[in-house]
Amino acid sequence: MDRFFAGSDIIFGRESLLALPNIWKEFGAKRALVVSDRGVCAAGIPQKVISVMEEGGLVTDLYSDVQPNPTNENVMEAAERAKAFAPDLLVAVGGGSSIDLAKAVSLLMTNEGPIERYAGIGKVPKKGLPLVAVPTTSGTSSEITNVCALIDTKKVVKYVIIDNKITPDRVIADPCLTMTVPPSVTAATGMDAITHAIESYVSNMASPLTAYHSLTGLRILYENLPKAYENGADAEAREQMMLGCLITGFGFSNANLGLVHGIAHTLSAHFGLAHGAANAAVLPYVIAYNAPACPEKMTDMARQLGLPLTGDRNGDLYALAEAVKALNTRLNIRTLSQSGIREADLPMLAKDVLAEPVLGFNPRQGITEADVLHILKEAF
Repeated sequence: MDRFFAGSDIIFGRESLLALPNIWKEFGAKRALVVSDRGVCAAGIPQKVISVMEEGGLVTDLYSDVQPNPTNENVMEAAERAKAFAPDLLVAVGGGSSIDLAKAVSLLMTNEGPIERYAGIGKVPKKGLPLVAVPTTSGTSSEITNVCALIDTKKVVKYVIIDNKITPDRVIADPCLTMTVPPSVTAATGMDAITHAIESYVSNMASPLTAYHSLTGLRILYENLPKAYENGADAEAREQMMLGCLITGFGFSNANLGLVHGIAHTLSAHFGLAHGAANAAVLPYVIAYNAPACPEKMTDMARQLGLPLTGDRNGDLYALAEAVKALNTRLNIRTLSQSGIREADLPMLAKDVLAEPVLGFNPRQGITEADVLHILKEAF
């Protein structure tokens, strides 16, 4: 028996931001705190959201200091700002970092801190403050998931809070808001979504429901990411990327992820690498590592993407890994060395990766420090 959670109320499509007034009226909101980061603010998107709300009579405030990999300290600072302003609605505008931080702030408005006490699965006692997620990237799927990823700077780890109570109450998925995303961010966030699709499809927690979402999302993302990267003004590609991201999110939030994310979490915790870029750098090599443990699924994904298959089991087994490697090249994804990682850092990283809980969902078990080190050297 499989369980599948899909707790999101989504308004999807171009210009769907215009539906925002109907949402705050549903909650009877009078005061709204908008949570975003400086990059998104530089593009003027939170200001556009605030303008819509203030025209409707809401009192607003803007917290714009979300870090690329939010830390416990970042969360506590934002929560103090929220408690001082006393909103009755939170609106997260941005990528996964902004939405994750807003989830944590929502949680702390109704539950005692510190935030790290809720690390793990199902540890949140009370539903948080109402939260509206307005994604500006197509990558993390944080807008529809019950997951919040944060950095513990004292333990130097990236950890997750997983609880249905932190899933955003409403989602405005407007692909028009992704049109100003730079090519490098489009590439990294898009590869994050592709990683979610692949890892959740081969996860040992996958079910028929999750597999359908993962495989469908993967096809949409793979077909449209190069188009969105090469022409950011391609409205159809942007819309398809957001659609693929949403579909994939329903898959991975129920099936969980694996070794790629274990490595990416460690890279982000130690060196602040952007999550999507970290995933992309190691993804082809983890696919190849996992392939012998799930050969049929690897072939399924290759066939879904229309990759040329010869019928030779050994060759076809690694077709997906080679295709993802070629996609990384097309998208100018940086290697680990190009991202500033030193070869001397790799043994420490390999050791720390083994402590990542997400490894328990990886299709190939018995992962050793030597295995991880080999993958890191290939990605170097």
